Amino acid sequence: MSNFDLQALLGGNRRALAKAITLVESKLDSHREQAQGILEQVLPLSGNSIRIGITGVPGVGKSTFIEAFGLHLIDQGKRVAVLAVDPSSPIAGGSILGDKTRMEELSRREEAFIRPSPSEGALGGVAQKTRETMLLCEAAGYDVILVETVGVGQSEYQVAGMVDFFMVLMLPGGGDELQGIKKGIMELADALVINKADGDSERLATLTYRQYTSAMNLLRHSSFWTPRVMTCSALKRVNIDAVWGMVVDYYFQALAQEAFQSKRAQQNRDWMHQLVNEMLLRKLSQNTRVKALLPKLEREVENHETTAYAAARQIMDQL
Repeated sequence: MSNFDLQALLGGNRRALAKAITLVESKLDSHREQAQGILEQVLPLSGNSIRIGITGVPGVGKSTFIEAFGLHLIDQGKRVAVLAVDPSSPIAGGSILGDKTRMEELSRREEAFIRPSPSEGALGGVAQKTRETMLLCEAAGYDVILVETVGVGQSEYQVAGMVDFFMVLMLPGGGDELQGIKKGIMELADALVINKADGDSERLATLTYRQYTSAMNLLRHSSFWTPRVMTCSALKRVNIDAVWGMVVDYYFQALAQEAFQSKRAQQNRDWMHQLVNEMLLRKLSQNTRVKALLPKLEREVENHETTAYAAARQIMDQL
């Protein structure tokens, strides 16, 4: 893979983009080095997209929504990349992009690029590769990047920490227990979109809309943006344009407030700190003295022979 064609990537060539992402996802050190080299070069050309995170409970119709939304964006003259963050098992994990067949129409479009998540368990690893893939997609000229998460709690926080706008898809009904969506996720949401507002569910969707609107008003929001609640039908392609209109609203408000750059800058800083923590842990776990000392210290802590703090200090002294 050493003969990587950077110009092809910058020209929007999908094969060059896929190849660069494969380097980013590779576990081989030589590939990782090469990937970092490519990322350094494209970094000044990245950042020109709007990044949208999408999550929701299973069965909410996420892939149908993403397909309808993506096709609408393409009709608006946009190029769309769809990336998945799925920390669950690669086999039974149910990454909605595990098979592109769910988004048949979208995946056939020249203006769309769909990438399933790297199939390895660790959330941090998947999230890192998704962040880097995002930069490559931006350099290749994609205007809108949709990052969808399979919704396993922690992955939502990770995705919210790498996008500009975070959207939670909901089902009509079930307003009482807010469908098991955690309060924390509600606080992350820039919008709640109630999907499947069609047929028999239409009245229920209106009721749910009212419940969620009052629930959202109870949450304190620190930023310039007041999160909105909307209804749509991805299946019937109803109100999809209004959902995009809301994202555009957000985008221009964020630009006016100069909130866009500061949010991304903060995300990059947080991300750097997270990587430092992960690298430190990896370095510690590979340290031979630490490996030798650890079982003894664990026993002493279990048997109340030393405090956890004292044991941790001993491990840190090995560095």
